[in-house]
Amino acid sequence: MNPIFPPSGRMPVPAALLTAVLCAIFGANTVAIKISLTGLGRFTAAGIRFLTAAGAIACWAGLTGRSLRVRPGLRLRLLAVCLLFTVQLALFYLGLEKTNASRGALIVNVVPFIVLILAHFFLPGDRITVRKFAGMLLGFAGVALVLAGSSPAEPDMRQGDFIVLGAAFMWALNAVYTKRIIDDFEPFQLVFYPMLLAGPVYMAAGWLWDRPMVLRPDLPVLMAMIYQGLICAAFGFVAWTTLLQKYGASTLHAFVFIMPLAGVLAGGWLLSEPLTMRIMLSVVLVSAGIIVVYLEPRKMPPSLPVGRSY
Repeated sequence: MNPIFPPSGRMPVPAALLTAVLCAIFGANTVAIKISLTGLGRFTAAGIRFLTAAGAIACWAGLTGRSLRVRPGLRLRLLAVCLLFTVQLALFYLGLEKTNASRGALIVNVVPFIVLILAHFFLPGDRITVRKFAGMLLGFAGVALVLAGSSPAEPDMRQGDFIVLGAAFMWALNAVYTKRIIDDFEPFQLVFYPMLLAGPVYMAAGWLWDRPMVLRPDLPVLMAMIYQGLICAAFGFVAWTTLLQKYGASTLHAFVFIMPLAGVLAGGWLLSEPLTMRIMLSVVLVSAGIIVVYLEPRKMPPSLPVGRSY
């Protein structure tokens, strides 16, 4: 277990409820992204979101006396995190532009299972056990069902699915690298600076490639951007970090199975996406895989909601 985040006993009911709500917020974020893409270009939406979130986190850090300063010797490590973040989120937005939010929510939740494989080889002491392997098989089976469910008549959806899968792989790389360097940083710095760097990059990309950058800035699009930037990325991060420091990563990550479920249900409810038997079975398999993996105490659990609060 990461020594800077020791668990401090049993989680009370209010904290457990807040953790569950946060996981639902993170899971439903794919739906908010889809809604924002109806009125904004993909890179423009990402740029506005992360600049908004970075501003909110900077205000929070200032009000709470947290330092944004990073030691000079650590800047290259932070730059690597920023670059991985920029690529992974660019792929995620490109993929979601082509596929359904519910499918994207399921596919991106393959991240914990890819992390297990990478951690086995690159993080000392973080080995794949029989229980973790069984959870990985369930999770990969659920994602395979999603990928196999796109028809040849829907080439854009199939392409979007695989782009999201590429984003998930980049997320897993970022997660493993973050676990190697997190002791050298305040956790919020590893979220704030990638957002701060990625925001202008996405806005420049939007100016070059979004045609147009702004299509229909109506109320649903505005609400979706507020949800992504302030509720999910800013409030979600602050609340998750607070709970993390008090109760530990192992306790919080017992709730992450809620994320794929929330994403799929929100997609069906808000976007009228089809909730087929294949999709629901995929939800069961992915969620079950996450539960199985996190039932076993882990020596080095991820200390951030990797890929979720973003």
